Amino acid sequence: MPRAEKLTIADICEDLGISRSTFYDWRTKGRAPKCMKLPNGDLRVRRTDYDRWLTSLEDAS
Repeated sequence: MPRAEKLTIADICEDLGISRSTFYDWRTKGRAPKCMKLPNGDLRVRRTDYDRWLTSLEDAS
């Protein structure tokens, strides 16, 4: 079974055209996609969680 792709915060910011500070602001407000924190403190987002989050935004509009 292939491992799920994990995106970096930089990947997500580039895809959405937002700054890192905007992403972290959304995260603080509970509006960002679900993240996992690695042992070194870096954040990653599973591709499936990111896609689900994007879909939820379409449904909300």
